[in-house]
Amino acid sequence: MAHVAEWKQEETKTLVTILTKYKIIGIIDIGGIPAPQLQMIRGNIRKKAVIRSAKNTLILRALEEADHKVKGLASLKEAVSGQAAIIASDSNPFSLFKDIKSTRTKAPAKGGETAQTDIEVKAGETPFKPGPIVGELQKAGIPAAIQEGKVVIKNDKVLVKAGERIPREMAKMLTRLEIFPIELGLNVHAIYEAGNIFKPEVLDIDMERFMGRLHQAQWNALGLALETAWISKDTIDPLLQKAYRQAFTLAMERSIYTTETIGPLMAKAQASMMALSSLAKKPGESTPKTAA
Repeated sequence: MAHVAEWKQEETKTLVTILTKYKIIGIIDIGGIPAPQLQMIRGNIRKKAVIRSAKNTLILRALEEADHKVKGLASLKEAVSGQAAIIASDSNPFSLFKDIKSTRTKAPAKGGETAQTDIEVKAGETPFKPGPIVGELQKAGIPAAIQEGKVVIKNDKVLVKAGERIPREMAKMLTRLEIFPIELGLNVHAIYEAGNIFKPEVLDIDMERFMGRLHQAQWNALGLALETAWISKDTIDPLLQKAYRQAFTLAMERSIYTTETIGPLMAKAQASMMALSSLAKKPGESTPKTAA
């Protein structure tokens, strides 16, 4: 049997402890994030989640061992690639994904990176004064010109399409234009909860819009249940209140005397009496003549 270094055994034990302690386990990629930014990300997310990086072989071994205690964790092995790390939390997969996504920040390109999305410049004025900068912009592929004494970009243009390399000269010009095309942050490969594996395409939803639609669906369901008199713990009180109002209205219309209607019915009778009295002719009083 091959000898396994003691530090590897200890690190595996630490990983297994994390994997079995928390309800939500994710595999993320931390590759390409400079150390200062990674430390800042750890600090920002520390109250909600724990991040532990290790060699992929150790993460794979820890997932196998942890699967004996938490069934289904071994399914995360397929998500271990690149510069992988474990993220653990007790929230829920969607909240955790949202927290991870919020750590992403824009950074300037240095040149040689792969564009994550189309990099585009928009037509309009630039902050530069006329001079050699125009030629430098044009050399970088940016449609620059001088108009009315100002350096402008003549038209919108996609400089680099998603998936293409960013040329070094263009990267310098993009930075001078304050266009930061590189997004730094944690990339989620998969998140585990209670035997289920969630991929980014499932987790990446507009939570505010989703919750709005959920609340609307709830109100629609409640309205339908009240309309059809469907009795449940959520409808019983409104239905009883509705039935009371309808019964009270019917009793008032039919002059049915109850402890609840006697007061309003007496007040109604008095109001009718006063109205009739004001129209009645007093003794010795002649009826007013109408104009011819």
